[in-house]
Amino acid sequence: MDFAQYLLNRKDIVHGDIRILFTPDEEIGRGVNKVDMKKLNADFGYTLDGGECGTLEGENFSADSCTVTFNGISAHPGYAKGKMVNAQKVLAHFITLLPKEMSPENTEAYEGFVHPVSISGGLETATVAFILRDFVTAKLTEQKQLLNKLAEQTIKQFPGANFTISSKEQYRNMDEVLQKHPEVMENACEAYKRSDINCERKNIRGGTDGARLSFMGMPCPNIFTGEMGIHSKEEYVSVQDMNKAVEVLVNLVQVWEQRA
Repeated sequence: MDFAQYLLNRKDIVHGDIRILFTPDEEIGRGVNKVDMKKLNADFGYTLDGGECGTLEGENFSADSCTVTFNGISAHPGYAKGKMVNAQKVLAHFITLLPKEMSPENTEAYEGFVHPVSISGGLETATVAFILRDFVTAKLTEQKQLLNKLAEQTIKQFPGANFTISSKEQYRNMDEVLQKHPEVMENACEAYKRSDINCERKNIRGGTDGARLSFMGMPCPNIFTGEMGIHSKEEYVSVQDMNKAVEVLVNLVQVWEQRA
């Protein structure tokens, strides 16, 4: 908003057409579900969803959700010997088989992970929901195959049990799109330089609306805004970094105009 106000008050700054898009529900992956790309009418974009001053993010996780459901056999607990198969216990055994080295708490940099986010169910049916993440999209298939393999191993330990598994695409690594449009990142780096900031290209170990927008036809990396301690009780934002982000944006629109 400060960037928009600044440009409205500074008619001497020459720039091309600018579109400003506010997206709700970004944190649950629905931020751009209702965006009319024809109405937006933008060739390139930048999300303002980053962290420390100087970071420029052009890569993010490719992401799928995956659900594994185990079905047991219900019986009266007083007469259950040799009959009952408790789906909750089947699921609990399955969870213990997950590789520790593929957990979020044990991964960093470009390492992907398999993360159970919720468990529900009872005696007859129990379900675990996963999020699957990797910077290489093809590895998501390997992660699903691993979960299927572990589920098959599990039901062998519980005769009478069975399982179903399903997955859904969430978002993809925007680098797959940005590689075809290198000027989008290069122009941003030039704007950082003009703002006396060292441009540090980083990856996002998560997602951003820019990833979805990139695959909707608008290449869209992510610029810093001073977000710190993201998704923790200590989350805060740096006013100084926000001010610097505005300076970068003002320089950025001029870079695009001059290089058009």
